[in-house]
Amino acid sequence: MSRLSAEALSQPVGDTVRKTTCYMCACRCGINVHIRDGKVRYIEGNRDHPVNRGVLCAKGSAGIMQHYAPARLSAPLLRTGPRGSGEFKTISWDEALALATEWLSEVRRDDPKKLAFFTGRDQSQSLTSFWSQQFGTPNYAAHGGFCSVNMAAAGIMTIGGAFWEFGAPDWDRTKLFVLFGVAEDHDSNPIKMGISKLKKRGARFVSVNPVRTGYSAIADNWIGIRPGTDGLLILAVIHELLKARRIDIDYLVRYTNAAWLVIDAPGTSDHGLFARDESGKAQIFESVTERVVPEGTKGARPALSGRAELADGRSAVPVFQLLADKYLDAQYSPDAVSAETGVDAATIKGLAAEIGRVAFDETIEIFERWTDMHGEEHSSFVGRPVSFHAMRGISAHSNGFQTARALHLLQVLIGAIDCPGGFRFEPPYPKPLAAHPRPHGKAEHFGSNQPLAGPHLGFPLGPEDLLVDDEGNPARLDKAFSWDAPIAAHGLMHMVIANAHAGDPYPIDVLFMYMANMAWNSAMNSAGTIRMLEDKDPETGEYRVPKIIYSDAYASEMVAYADLVLPDTTYLERHDCISLLDRPISEPDSVNDAIRWPVVEPDRDVRGFQSVLLDLGARLRLPGFADSRGQPLYRDYADYIVNHERRPGIGPLAGFRGTDGKRTGRGAANADQLERYIENGSFFSVHIPPQAQFFKHANRAYQDFAVSMGFFDTPQPVTFQLYSEPLQKFRLSAEGLREPVAPEQHRERIRSAFTPLPEWYRPLEEAAVDRDEFPYHAITQRPMAMYHSWGSMNAWLRQIHTRNRLQVPGAICDAHGLETGDWAWVISHHGRIKVEVERTEAVNPLTMWTWNAIGKRKGSWGLDKDAPEAERGFLLNHLIHELLPPKGDGRRWSNSDPVTGQAAWYDLRVRIEKAEPGAHSEPQFGPVGGQNQAAPAELRYGQEWSR
Repeated sequence: MSRLSAEALSQPVGDTVRKTTCYMCACRCGINVHIRDGKVRYIEGNRDHPVNRGVLCAKGSAGIMQHYAPARLSAPLLRTGPRGSGEFKTISWDEALALATEWLSEVRRDDPKKLAFFTGRDQSQSLTSFWSQQFGTPNYAAHGGFCSVNMAAAGIMTIGGAFWEFGAPDWDRTKLFVLFGVAEDHDSNPIKMGISKLKKRGARFVSVNPVRTGYSAIADNWIGIRPGTDGLLILAVIHELLKARRIDIDYLVRYTNAAWLVIDAPGTSDHGLFARDESGKAQIFESVTERVVPEGTKGARPALSGRAELADGRSAVPVFQLLADKYLDAQYSPDAVSAETGVDAATIKGLAAEIGRVAFDETIEIFERWTDMHGEEHSSFVGRPVSFHAMRGISAHSNGFQTARALHLLQVLIGAIDCPGGFRFEPPYPKPLAAHPRPHGKAEHFGSNQPLAGPHLGFPLGPEDLLVDDEGNPARLDKAFSWDAPIAAHGLMHMVIANAHAGDPYPIDVLFMYMANMAWNSAMNSAGTIRMLEDKDPETGEYRVPKIIYSDAYASEMVAYADLVLPDTTYLERHDCISLLDRPISEPDSVNDAIRWPVVEPDRDVRGFQSVLLDLGARLRLPGFADSRGQPLYRDYADYIVNHERRPGIGPLAGFRGTDGKRTGRGAANADQLERYIENGSFFSVHIPPQAQFFKHANRAYQDFAVSMGFFDTPQPVTFQLYSEPLQKFRLSAEGLREPVAPEQHRERIRSAFTPLPEWYRPLEEAAVDRDEFPYHAITQRPMAMYHSWGSMNAWLRQIHTRNRLQVPGAICDAHGLETGDWAWVISHHGRIKVEVERTEAVNPLTMWTWNAIGKRKGSWGLDKDAPEAERGFLLNHLIHELLPPKGDGRRWSNSDPVTGQAAWYDLRVRIEKAEPGAHSEPQFGPVGGQNQAAPAELRYGQEWSR
């Protein structure tokens, strides 16, 4: 394409071009929306935007059909028929808000914890969490526990940040990029742009993934690992690097706790904790004077090996000695792990050798003077040009937390974090663990008409921070921050309906959900979840989950199970805030945030959910939402974005602050702030000074910059935690050596899963089923053209994915007499589904897979009742239970990571049997009706849709 024709594509096709932020996935790219006669005509990428630089994927371009989708809701709805029938009557907003206020007021007056407020793909969590805190319920969280909390928790606890929204590879300088478990829907435009840079420069790209699609298909090397064994592979790589002494010792001494002394006193309450002085400072053994001194002592040369005697006569060992002793053991050798991982030993050894070679033989250097937090001046930034990225593929396992920790450990050992060519932090990260809040929600934290004392979500530093009562019972409905899931930093959304239905740990009165399709694809055990939503108490005749308020822009399967529906706008019709307080879009070299704004006005009786939440907050007279006279503090969400201050001078947006709009980060509210953002393309960006761009965890210039921006009030340098003391504290509680003592039934799980050095164990569901009876893995991928279930009713995107087949390895097809187009039963310990089969060789030989979120229920999403998505599409969710197979102890064990509560939906084991040919997949459910008009036979641009 010539330059002239490329430029011509960007000429306005409407009478107005308005710049805003995409919402077709979580990348949050900048877009130009072309409008003609008040209607969206065309969407393209914004070339000035720091996230996508004008690049836009199929999802973003198809936003026009998302906006005009027949699935859009058009007015508030009140259920009139049984749940699931889709029988509603249209009501006014006055009626809807009055009813919601009545239900919520009763709960807040009587027992605030009987409200459970959980959101799905919500990108305004700083508001929704604040609202819940002011309401006084402990039961709030968002989507992360179902998606990737293992990544966030492991990263923050180890290096002060993590992949995805916390950092990115140094695409311009890295020479070896290793990608673990990332499907092509994730971070798609930045990753595509980054990989294109690698390809142009000739850098090597290795993908470790059971499935070879998308990114993996264009990798220089694809390692088709067996699901759930990534951690074992990583530890084998560490074994090889230690053997070869390809370790950055100087980096470990400067930036990690490798030299900190660990008390060796089995049977005592301090065993495995750090030796500390009277002020609480960790201690090291100084190798020149042969004395135990506080870490950071000027001029000290810390020992990384040996054994030291403490002042009280006990002995202690440096972290690195424990690490080397553990991972040099033969059990972690490539030969030992090959069978379990499905990766031959030579490949593992080759990967380790290449990582070591590039890190230490191809070192790069940027000559820029900088000063570290100890006052030492450096003449340059030295980089190890090896970078990693990972996501759900390693996260959505019950061993995912320790796997993610292992990957961060590997990064640290070669000195490849926040250096040129390595993984780089994105502001406001990194943050040390202690800079994050502790979770709030104990009984003493809430009461009738009283806010919680602090935020719901955070990081316990030990068992003393758990949200449990004196008997060890959970304070939260989802059991986050209890002995069931002690470090559930994002909550356990996937357990909310199951626990509410069971009344475990207590019943609730109102379930309030936003953008969480828990009746279908945002829950494991979809059929079971539907039964729970429909189930009634036989004695009272009332639903076991009494009242459900649900908000969404579209008629998802979940809408049919709501009692009251509050219709949201599309992303082109409302204000949104992509905030540094929430889910940042910064880049390694710049601080960025953004807004959405109504580029078109709604043509239906709908309201932006955030404004509705503010209205409810005022009606309920929640502190922070209404004044002493009960008057609203904010007109709507736009007013909140501008005028809300989380602390003085710190609000949702960092740009154009101060009464004159000239302040950045800190500053008074500016009445014209949103207009300034719109004029600037709906984003704000400030460059990080050159001397502050690397080693942010220990760089004085960056720490001062972070304070000036309002990320911290004082510098918060990060010491990378190779060995996690908080995890060891939980183990001591499980051993009965530390108060509070873990209940007996939880002790073995905690002892096994909370190892202070990363460990690999077989995923819990896999370990609980007969692997001979269920010999294969079954996993999902999210396609690049879809995101969760958002796009699969989009007329343009449906032309790419209208139905899904089960991708089955050739060897399995041969063993079971299957060919492409055949039908098969796929059976787990929990259920069975009937699906169409497609033969493939681009997959781990023991693993079958399919696209997720394609399967739909008849009558939902504005689709025709005979749409392929409902007739032939399917979900693996029907095979996955939210609980593990019974252990015989009478307890309900969540199918989750025992550390974080991450939903373990990639641990599924199945068998497959050839089925008779069919016309549709199974199970099939009765059609949902009522909330949608008949689907059009053909959807064209410009058609009007009314409800």
